[in-house]
Amino acid sequence: MRVKCGTDIIEIDRIKDSIEKLGNPFLERVFTEKEIDYCESKNKQKYQHYAARFAAKEAVFKALSENIKDKFSVSWKDFEVVNDEQGRPKLNVYNVNLDNIEDIDISISHCKNYAVANVTVLIK
Repeated sequence: MRVKCGTDIIEIDRIKDSIEKLGNPFLERVFTEKEIDYCESKNKQKYQHYAARFAAKEAVFKALSENIKDKFSVSWKDFEVVNDEQGRPKLNVYNVNLDNIEDIDISISHCKNYAVANVTVLIK
């Protein structure tokens, strides 16, 4: 077995600026409907949650890069961050071959200025 990991950090204001300037076209290109609904439910804190999910998508791409033909063969929506029953982040992956993947773990966090995500993949 092998372990692969991916990490990403982003300034929350970068995501906020993109959302405010580009609006729904940006949101609908990067985030799934579930992610948008979740982030919008956070009112004043929504940009932190969007940024954390953006960082998670970057981190999972890095961790799964061996399973991805090239960066043009996946879209932002192929990686979806949802929460389980206890509120822990969970990753749904679509359109990526996961046959040799034993497990994927995700951790995300954010503060006033930054969001960070770490993804660990256990490969068979």
